Amino acid sequence: MRVKNGMTRHRRHKKLLKQARGFYSGRRKHFRKAKEQLERSLVYAYRDRKQRKRDFRKLWIVRINAAARLNDMSYSRFIHGLKLAGIELDRKILADMAMNDPAAFTKVAEAAKAALASK
Repeated sequence: MRVKNGMTRHRRHKKLLKQARGFYSGRRKHFRKAKEQLERSLVYAYRDRKQRKRDFRKLWIVRINAAARLNDMSYSRFIHGLKLAGIELDRKILADMAMNDPAAFTKVAEAAKAALASK
C-alpha cells in the first residue's frame, strides 16, 4: 500500500502560512521563507517579552529621577531615603505619582529627605 502525505502537508503549510500573515513579500507566500521568518519572529517575541520589563523599569527610573531632581535630590539618594523612611512604594507607582500627582511625590520626597537628614 502506498501512503501519500498530500493532505497532511497541505494542512501543515496552510497553518504556518496563516501565522505568517502580515510578513513582507515572499516571507508570507513561500513556505520555506515563511517558516524561517516565523521561527525567527517567535525568537524575537520571546526575547522581547523579557526586554519589555527592562524597558519599563528604565522608563520609570528616568521619570523618578526627573521628579526627584525637581525636589533637589538625585535618584539614588531619593531611593535610599525611601528605604530609610520605611516607605515601600515600587518604581511603577512612584513614576506614576511623579507624572500625575507631583504634590504627593513632593511629600514623599520630603519624607525621604527627612529620613536622610536624621540618619
